[in-house]
Amino acid sequence: MPGTRNAGLLALGGIALAALLTVIGHLEVNDDLNPWALTISDFAVSDRGGVIDVAMVVLALATVALLYGLRRTGPLRPRSGRTAELLLGAWVGGLLLAAVVPTNEPGTAMTTAAYLHRYASVVAFLALPVGGWLLARQPDLAPAARTLRTLVLLSLALAAAMIWSAYPGDRMLIGLAERLLILTEVAVLATVALIYARRVTPARAA
Repeated sequence: MPGTRNAGLLALGGIALAALLTVIGHLEVNDDLNPWALTISDFAVSDRGGVIDVAMVVLALATVALLYGLRRTGPLRPRSGRTAELLLGAWVGGLLLAAVVPTNEPGTAMTTAAYLHRYASVVAFLALPVGGWLLARQPDLAPAARTLRTLVLLSLALAAAMIWSAYPGDRMLIGLAERLLILTEVAVLATVALIYARRVTPARAA
């Protein structure tokens, strides 16, 4: 289906743009910020409304393109397909809310907005891997099922490492854990987008 292929290409472009903007955002912030000890949100709040916030919005829109592609693929497994769509929607909502509502400045007390930002991020981080696991059960994504499940398990392990760091670990290497977590979760999206982007329409196949 042309619509599915275009959705995959659009999603891949959005993911690449979001990654580029995130790198630029890290290079533009204060050199005193340590990426291994501070989260991406800590970097974003130091440049409120900057390219990292834009990157989060772009990544959310790329996921919307994937949702469109998912709808265009044809019949889904009823329960797992609908649940996967809801979970990807939760990821999109969490990303957008985290982009709009900033966390607190590093070293300052948590505010209501910071708690809202934190829990929106938690919802997003947990929703995507579960949604990715359900997507691996869809016949249309069977070629990438093993890759998706491997990435999901890795992301859940990294999420556990980040939770440990945030509480009993006294935030040790929390920035590193979060960046690896985001990398694996974005890889889940990129894997689905690549399957859609490679789709050959009947006319081209002929």
